[in-house]
Order: sequence, then structure tokens, then C-alpha cells
Amino acid sequence: MKSSLKRSNPIRAGVLYNATAAKGEGHSARVTGISSSSLRESGADTAAAERSKVGRAEAQAMAGKREYPDHPVVGVGGVVISGDRALLIRRGTEPLKGEWSIPGGTLEVGETLAEGVARELREETGLEVRVLDLIEAFERIFPDNATTDPPEPQTRAAQNLGLASKGQAGASAATHPAPTKPQKRPRYHFVILDYLCEAVAGVPRAGSDVTDIAAVREDELGRYRLTPAATRVLRKAFAMARARSGK
Repeated sequence: MKSSLKRSNPIRAGVLYNATAAKGEGHSARVTGISSSSLRESGADTAAAERSKVGRAEAQAMAGKREYPDHPVVGVGGVVISGDRALLIRRGTEPLKGEWSIPGGTLEVGETLAEGVARELREETGLEVRVLDLIEAFERIFPDNATTDPPEPQTRAAQNLGLASKGQAGASAATHPAPTKPQKRPRYHFVILDYLCEAVAGVPRAGSDVTDIAAVREDELGRYRLTPAATRVLRKAFAMARARSGK
């Protein structure tokens, strides 16, 4: 039996709309368009499911390594637009656990930016993509209640104690150091590069650390409670896609 899936438009073969994302609207409808036969055709069998479980475990382990970093972490994301819809994912791990966002993750050592985007889209959505143009580069800093206590210079300690003499400041700071002021340390610090992508193969599915996926029109973005940065990037992506298609 011939498949009804069109490889030229893989998003439409997946979740076209997930109304559970429209929180507070009093209903919970779900439209999925993927049949059991199409799952078998796309290779989403038991082995793939097991690999997805392993991927989730690895993603959770990696999340711990990203917390309280010594240096900013490079993140990459990909906006896949097919027709008038963009693919969104719901995060299963921190940061932004349970929130809708753009597919993506952290760049691995030895990867090019394009390779990282393609890998993340494959792991999180099951799609093979062609990475096109850079949409935007920006940073995301997630504060936390944790603090660090760096030592303050002796001159500042002396000022806090109201000491005018340098000799007195040195002696007093050595024996009675002034309390330092706690400084907030970010839990996450990402520098993110988001790219416009084109799906070339595969059927959308939630994989890796993703719990759900949805294909959304531009006028539906507000229903998904995206961050301002994600909304801005998605609107730019829609405009770029229209420009590329000549519309």
C-alpha cells in the first residue's frame, strides 16, 4: 500500500496542532496525523524507542554539566518552516522544562555550527534538515538563588571599616576581614545561534529530551507562551522563509 506521507512536506505528516499548548482555554484537543503504518515506515520501531530513552537519559546528564558553568555555553537551534507552519518542541528538562521552544541544544566539541544544528534537530524531532541562514545570535542567562563569595580587595574592606590609614587598613583587614557581599551566580548562561532550516526527510516525533512537538502558524505563536526571544526569532524566520520563496 502506498504511503500517504509526502517527503517534501514532513511537518504536515506530524503533529499539525496541539491544542494542549493553549493553556487556560478550557479544552484539551489533540490532532496528530501519524498512523501506526506511517510510524513503521519512518523507522519508529521498538529499537528507535529504546534509543530515544537513552537519548533522554544522556540529555538529563548533560543538563547537569551545563549548570553553573565556568564559561558561557554555545547553544544552537533550528527553525524548520514548511508551508505556513514552524516546528516547535516542548522541553522535558531544564532550562525551560515544560515550555514550548525552538528545537536545539548545546554544541559539541569538534562540531561545526551547521553540524550541531542538524544533529539536534535529528535527535529532538526525527527530521533530517538542511541548514540555511543564520536568523539571530543572542544570549540567555538564567539566574539562580545560589551565590558566590569572592574576596573583596583590602582597600574596600578598609573603606567599609572606616579606616583612613593604610597601615591600619592592612592590619585590621588581616585580623578582622570585612564580610563580603554575596553575588548571584547564573544557573545557566548560553550564547545561542538560531538558523533557518529546511526539512528534507523524516517524520516529526518527540525524541531526546522533548516531550511533545507541534507545527504552528505564525498567528498561533501567542498561544504557546514562548519567550520573547523565541517569538522574535520565529517571526524573523517566517519573514526569511517568505523572502526565500518569493512571497
